[in-house]
Amino acid sequence: MARSRKSDDTLTKAPLMKRLARWTLFVIVGGLVLAFMATLSLRLVGPWMTPYQIAESRRLGGIAQEWVPMENIAPAMARSVVAAEDANFCRHWGLDVNAIRAALESGAARGGSTISQQVVKNVFLWQGRSWVRKSIEAVWTPVTEAVWPKRRILELYLNEVEFAEGVFGVGAAAPHYFGVDAGDLTDTQAARLAMVLPDPKDRNAANPTARQRERTASIMDGAATIAADGRAACFED
Repeated sequence: MARSRKSDDTLTKAPLMKRLARWTLFVIVGGLVLAFMATLSLRLVGPWMTPYQIAESRRLGGIAQEWVPMENIAPAMARSVVAAEDANFCRHWGLDVNAIRAALESGAARGGSTISQQVVKNVFLWQGRSWVRKSIEAVWTPVTEAVWPKRRILELYLNEVEFAEGVFGVGAAAPHYFGVDAGDLTDTQAARLAMVLPDPKDRNAANPTARQRERTASIMDGAATIAADGRAACFED
């Protein structure tokens, strides 16, 4: 007796669905392997230009950036950005659940992103607020925490974050704003650089407003606090 057309269609679709499932699994596993290898490669070497830096370089006709190893960056700079952006940097595994919950409850636009999350976004991904990017970032961030020491994560952050339009990293920002090397930044200068985050295009570390001076003072207090209570231990010698 001849089989029904519906039965034939079902038999035809079954191998197709299996192939699709295999290819989907292959893409996912391949993506995870590539992500791990890219993360592992940056444990010791400086990164390539990030997607955002490439876009800005094309838009502006060039950018300023100079890689500076952590030992040549003023300790006050590292403490200042941690105090300003992620005070519990040494105490979380990449995602600060309490900060995320607080941000969601308050409706904050920044969403409680840690420095580790920002490094993943800045180095590997793209800008914007899409759920796709945030989901990838949430998965990738714990991988970086497992592969990179905290000091390395902060070193990448300080060298990749934007401090002014087209000015990336503290190695370029210190001379741009203050005419000094990254290792010669004073506590106040370091706090002012941290103050421009996360709005470097509209804030000026060399000429802050009264409110920005207050923010700078608050960052200086925070930097001193995390140095005293041990929350800077994971990235300091």
